[in-house]
Amino acid sequence: MTLNATIAKVTDRIEERSETMRATYLDRMRRAADEGPRRAHLTCGNQAHAYAAMGGDKDALAGGRTPNIGIVTAYNDMLSAHQPFEKFPDIIRAAARAQGGTAQVAGGVPAMCDGVTQGQVGMELSLFSRDVIALAAGVALSHNVFDTALYLGVCDKIVPGLVIGAATFGYIPGIFLPAGPMTSGLPNDEKAKVRQQFASGEVGRDALMKAEMASYHGPGTCTFYGTANSNQMLMEFMGLHLPGASFVNPNTPLREALTVAGTERALEITALGNDYRPVCDILDAKAFVNGIVGLMATGGSTNLVLHLPAMARAAGIALELEDFDEISNAVPLMAKVYPNGLADVNHFHAAGGLGYMMGELLQAGLLHEDVKTVAGDGLALYTQEPKLQDGRVVYGPGAGKTGNDKILRPASDPFQKTGGLQQLSGNLGKGMMKTSAVDPSRHVIEARARVFQDQEAVKTAFKAGEFTEDTIVVVRFQGPSANGMPELHSLTPTLAVLQDRGLKVALVTDGRMSGASGKVPSAIHISPEAANGGPLAKVQDGDLIRLDAVQGIIDCLEDGFDARTPVEADLADNGHGVGRELFRAFRENVGLASNGAAVVV
Repeated sequence: MTLNATIAKVTDRIEERSETMRATYLDRMRRAADEGPRRAHLTCGNQAHAYAAMGGDKDALAGGRTPNIGIVTAYNDMLSAHQPFEKFPDIIRAAARAQGGTAQVAGGVPAMCDGVTQGQVGMELSLFSRDVIALAAGVALSHNVFDTALYLGVCDKIVPGLVIGAATFGYIPGIFLPAGPMTSGLPNDEKAKVRQQFASGEVGRDALMKAEMASYHGPGTCTFYGTANSNQMLMEFMGLHLPGASFVNPNTPLREALTVAGTERALEITALGNDYRPVCDILDAKAFVNGIVGLMATGGSTNLVLHLPAMARAAGIALELEDFDEISNAVPLMAKVYPNGLADVNHFHAAGGLGYMMGELLQAGLLHEDVKTVAGDGLALYTQEPKLQDGRVVYGPGAGKTGNDKILRPASDPFQKTGGLQQLSGNLGKGMMKTSAVDPSRHVIEARARVFQDQEAVKTAFKAGEFTEDTIVVVRFQGPSANGMPELHSLTPTLAVLQDRGLKVALVTDGRMSGASGKVPSAIHISPEAANGGPLAKVQDGDLIRLDAVQGIIDCLEDGFDARTPVEADLADNGHGVGRELFRAFRENVGLASNGAAVVV
């Protein structure tokens, strides 16, 4: 199938924009690769330290002739999605030995749960944890004794941080091993309804706790299509997972067999063999375009609009918001998974999942097929479905048609003709809006502003009954320089109650929203942020604001707006408590949200 003209144009533009940066990056990777297996350059003393605790693997490690896997793990049992990783190192070591290789846990990276910190002070560390994870991955791999790497991570900032680390060590092959989603519990729409009932005072905390515990009930990723599951989609579309690995439940025979298969493949693609596949060759412009296509076709998380530019820059690729916008306009929305629909990721997977979707997008000319992946050459490999045969993974043809057209539709008959994200620009700055879960009747809102400097003030005004007319809620000084750019997802139930009362409401902020948000129109990631004198700092109560997700406009309609002097907020209290002291250097050096809000790249 001929490549879609828009996909081709955007890819060419990215490659041209990135030419110098990419060439410098690849030159560094080639020179590092030319030095050969890393541990061959260590002294005997260096190596003795590295292998001292490795028991029966010592001789193989010291010989340097068999590949050694570095495991970078985000295991902890605070995150349900990461708890299954506790057993992965033992599975990996055994599988490596069976193939004549070795494996060591190179290091751990932090992994915080946004579900725990949502609406709490700890959320102000969330985005910056991505950069800490990249740094920690760098520390893990700095020992220089690894021929290949396995990256164990799933959730919001963990996968992007690991990708930044993997790209920085891009001369080393690497495969990402997921843990899979938890089995389905209380349906997400029922959980959301109870949250709204609690926000409006209809039910008490006991009912809320019961609903939350019935929804988040076991090991694995949360089942809604938020940032964590969007990450898993991304790794498959970009060729860093094995085909079909994303949405197999934890602690199942197929899940373990995929972990073994990933280990075996990691050993096959080192520089010691005949199929060397370093991460730097996989993460090219085509891979990132494929990832954005997947984001749009699935209606994925807005957080990936922040993470992808940072991930790409680590690989010498420059992405801009215009790339997301143009791809979104060319790619149909093919999936309806909560919050964009009633189904969860288990239902999506059963209906045909990513393999079916990739096949459709390839047929429509909306994906680059001619890419390198960890599985081999060509994205068509990812239309296959993994199955269990005699305890091992075998691949066969994937679903040729959707198993449920209320969840997953062909590219020729999508839920909507364009993707789920819309770039916004105007005299309030640049930002974006997730439109896939917002009713089309709410894509354009013109209303008076109410200005707040934190989400708690919005909730206080709501409880006081102050919202009685159509309102655009402006929550500013929530950007990365101000307080780390926390998600404001806890506002969703409050604003949804107002919406259900018949009011037109919208959120405008320089902060973020959760990947699970969507019902309320939200103009987010507004840049430049208010703390840096951005236009949001000029907005006053009562200003008429127009949010138009059809035309991509975010404007204050008041005469003389541009000439106003921005207000300055007292941000002193943002610098201490719950670890915020440690992140002062991050707040002072972070980049613009429109460029990924990154510190280390």
